[in-house]
Amino acid sequence: MVMKFSTLKRHTRESVKNLGRNGWMTFASISAVTVTLLLVGVFLVIMMNMYHFTQLIEEDVEIRVFIDTVATGDEVKELEKKIDKIAEVKSITFVSKDEELDSLVESLGPVLDMLKGDNNPLSDVYVVKTNQPIEVNEVAKKIEDFSAVAQVDYGEEVVNNLFKIFNVSRNIGLGLVIGLLFTAMFLISNTIKITIVARRSEIEIMKLVGATNSFIRWPFFLEGLWLGILGAILPISIILTAYYYLQENAQPMLSADFLQMLPFYPFALQIALILILIGACIGVWGSLMSVRKFLKV
Repeated sequence: MVMKFSTLKRHTRESVKNLGRNGWMTFASISAVTVTLLLVGVFLVIMMNMYHFTQLIEEDVEIRVFIDTVATGDEVKELEKKIDKIAEVKSITFVSKDEELDSLVESLGPVLDMLKGDNNPLSDVYVVKTNQPIEVNEVAKKIEDFSAVAQVDYGEEVVNNLFKIFNVSRNIGLGLVIGLLFTAMFLISNTIKITIVARRSEIEIMKLVGATNSFIRWPFFLEGLWLGILGAILPISIILTAYYYLQENAQPMLSADFLQMLPFYPFALQIALILILIGACIGVWGSLMSVRKFLKV
C-alpha cells in the first residue's frame, strides 16, 4: 500500500521533533556518525588518490624496442607490421636515434652534442603501448623473438614489483574501508539503540493502541536518515577544506607527473555524495535494527 502524503508528512514532522526532544542522545548519535565518517572519508580520499596515481603510472608503462643498427629499411617496416598485428598492442610509435639523442641532450645538457650526426651511437626505437599495462610482459616476450630487434626494454623487474604493490595496496585499502564501515555500523547502531531503549514505553503504548509496525517504524527510519545526513556534514567540510588546502599548497611541490592529485571538482562532489549516502544508510540501518526487537510486544 502506498503511504499517503499526509501520513509521510506526519512521520517527517514527528521524526524532526524527536531529534529535538532527545537532545543529548541525538548529539551522541550525530557525534558517532561524524567521527566514523571522518575516518572513512580520510581513507576514501587516500584510496581514490592512490588508485588515481596507479592509473597514471600504468598509463606510462611502455615497451621500448631497440632496432638492430644493421637492419635494412624493409626489415624495419616488416618489424613494425609484426608488432602492430599483436592483439594486445594499443599503439606503436617510431622514434629515430636522432630524436633519442635530442632527448638525452635536453636532459643531460649540451655535453652530448658531440655525438650528433654520424657519431650517434644510439638505435632507432619503437615505443609500444599495450591495451592493458598488465600485458606488457606477454607482448615484450613476443617482440623479443622478432628479427631486426636488438633489445626489448620495459623495466621488467620494476613493472612487476609495481603491479604487485598496487594490487596489495588496493586490497589492503579496500579491507580497511570495509572494516571501518562495519565498525561504524556497530557503534552507531549501539548509540541509536540507547536512544530507542529510553523510548521503549512509547513504542509499547503505540503497539497496544493498535499502531502497525510500519507506522511505528517510519519515524525511527527518518530519524536515522537525519542522523546520518547531519553526521556527514562536518566530515565533508573538514575533508574537502583540507583537500583543497593540500591541492593548492602541496601539489605544486610534487614535480612527478604520476603524483598529480585528483582535481577538486568533481572529486569534492563525489566524496560529499558518498559520505552522505554512507551516513544515511548507516543511520537508517542502525535505527531499524535497534527498533526491531521492541516491536515484538
